[in-house]
Amino acid sequence: MSSLFLASQIFLWIAVGVLGVLVAALARQVGVLHERIAPAGALTLHQKVNVGDAGPSMTLTALDGAKVAIGGTRPGRSQLLFFLSPDCPVCKTLLPIIRSANGAESDWLDIVLASDGEAAAHRRLVMAENLAGFPYVLSETLGRQLGVSKLPYAVLLDETGRIASLGLVNNREHLESLFEAKERGVASIQQFLARR
Repeated sequence: MSSLFLASQIFLWIAVGVLGVLVAALARQVGVLHERIAPAGALTLHQKVNVGDAGPSMTLTALDGAKVAIGGTRPGRSQLLFFLSPDCPVCKTLLPIIRSANGAESDWLDIVLASDGEAAAHRRLVMAENLAGFPYVLSETLGRQLGVSKLPYAVLLDETGRIASLGLVNNREHLESLFEAKERGVASIQQFLARR
């Protein structure tokens, strides 16, 4: 009986050792896969405009009546145009991230919220989401000139008014990839990774 117990214990420890080796190998493979998977970045849709093109230059009236200059030369300042809609749930989940980016990147970035449609619905969104500190413009022309077809969408204009980066943004990583693409001088994070 004791020899049977000893044999089962030896077999059990061998099985635990083999299992430990398999778990270590699996963990290594997960690490390798994690390194191979690149950050997604903002999805650039097939549109009429490309990075490096001159962005629109216009003055629009915000919901609060203030004049907002879109594009043009802005020494030392870039401008992020964030396109949203009051009935877009993903847009609403990104608003805390937009507020955070506004504070964190305020030394070089101005954020403008943009959309089109009925002003009353947008005013309700401004009140519900505490967006009074942001310029909020309604212009179908602006969206068309930038090829915005899906929301939420963001366009980053550089200091000279040229398009630095753009794309569909669904989370913080996508939004920050626009800043990263501008900093690295590429159209998208995917393009940067392809060069490596």
